[in-house]
Amino acid sequence: MRQQKANKLRWSWLAVGLVWVAAVFYLSLTPYPPQPVTFWQADKLEHALAYGLLMLWFCQIYRQRSSRMLLALLLVAMGIAIEYLQGETGYRMFEYVDMLANAAGVLVGWAWARTSLGHVFAYLEYRVARKSSQP
Repeated sequence: MRQQKANKLRWSWLAVGLVWVAAVFYLSLTPYPPQPVTFWQADKLEHALAYGLLMLWFCQIYRQRSSRMLLALLLVAMGIAIEYLQGETGYRMFEYVDMLANAAGVLVGWAWARTSLGHVFAYLEYRVARKSSQP
C-alpha cells in the first residue's frame, strides 16, 4: 500500500515537473515575459533560479547518479535549444551568457539536491503514507 501511494505521488511530482518545463519554454519564447525583478542582468538570476529549481525538483524524482547526470545534460541542452529558438523569433535575444546561467543553475540545483532540500518529496511522501495508514 505504501509503495503504491509513493508511486502515485512520484507520477504527480513528475507531472508537475513537466508542466514546469513547459512553462519555462512558454516564458522563454513569449514576446513579453513577466519581469518579476528589475536590476542589471536580473534575467541571469532568473535563468539560474529556474534551472536550479528544475534540477532540484527532478533530482528528488530521479535519485541515481546516472539518472541525475542524464537529467543535467537534458536541462543544459534544453537551455541551449531555447536560446537558439529565441534567436529565431525576431523578438527575443540569443545570448551565450543565458546558456551559462542556465548551466550554472543546473549545477546549483544538483548541489541543493545533496542537502536536506533534496529530501522534501521523500518527507512529504512519508507524511502522506503515515497519515493514510492511521485509522
